[in-house]
Amino acid sequence: MNKRFDTLEVEAGVFIPEIGKTYPQDKPDQSLLKPVYNNNIQFDETYPYLDDSFWFRFNNWCGYYFFLYPFVFTTNRLKNGLRIKGRENLKKYRKLLTEHGAICVCNHCNRLDAPAVLNALYASHNTRIPMYAPNFNTKDHWYMWAVGGIPVPESGLKAMKCFNAAFDEFNRRGSWFLIFPEAARWDYYKPLRPFQKGAFTMAYKYDKPIIPCVITFRPRTGIFKLFGKTDEPLLTINIGEPVMPDKSAPRKTEVDRLREVCHLKMQKMAGIRHNTWNVKPDNE
Repeated sequence: MNKRFDTLEVEAGVFIPEIGKTYPQDKPDQSLLKPVYNNNIQFDETYPYLDDSFWFRFNNWCGYYFFLYPFVFTTNRLKNGLRIKGRENLKKYRKLLTEHGAICVCNHCNRLDAPAVLNALYASHNTRIPMYAPNFNTKDHWYMWAVGGIPVPESGLKAMKCFNAAFDEFNRRGSWFLIFPEAARWDYYKPLRPFQKGAFTMAYKYDKPIIPCVITFRPRTGIFKLFGKTDEPLLTINIGEPVMPDKSAPRKTEVDRLREVCHLKMQKMAGIRHNTWNVKPDNE
């Protein structure tokens, strides 16, 4: 049913969820969600990718400190049994990360994985998250917008130019970026899928360190059986040491190196000895 799991090799004791779900075998960025679109926002050059309005700043601050921290993070702890490992890996880089910000990359495997990463990194409301634009037209619009989600234009050179200009300014302000390089969310999927190059291109462009994180799974046990389905695993987020870009290297070479190093680090943290996907998409 899931042939990619047949050749997956993991370390002893590593838990692989079995939730009765079938995943695509040859389209690692295929969306498995079927959202209901109830808005009609246009993501063209008129969209405020860089929104400095009082209304956004108010919602952004409230979204973090009245919604994410007290509600969503608590839900993650109870429903997903969230554990965090590896925060000590960031301590010796505190000065660098404070001054320059960072780009965090993580596998995309749960509806609440973005809040999990934000929680793990003690993220501030200045964090920005490139997101799949059409999802801003769902019932989750306010949540995605308020936590700093920036829709990635699907087409249009003018729109993409505005998007890029916004991130140039976010970088100038020292913002942190959270990016899911697998692109699509596949719930509780163990293998690491190929990484799109966007996060690593940004790291090279902005000379920004990359923090590799990976979410792993544990069996649902004890009191956590009261807060979720018994076949849905609990989550652990693992934080690795930052990976620094080498600006003296050619851009393409360095982007490929950053992508490969992060993918391999995340495989190791996930307890994967042999992954079943390539590091980058076959059609790139």
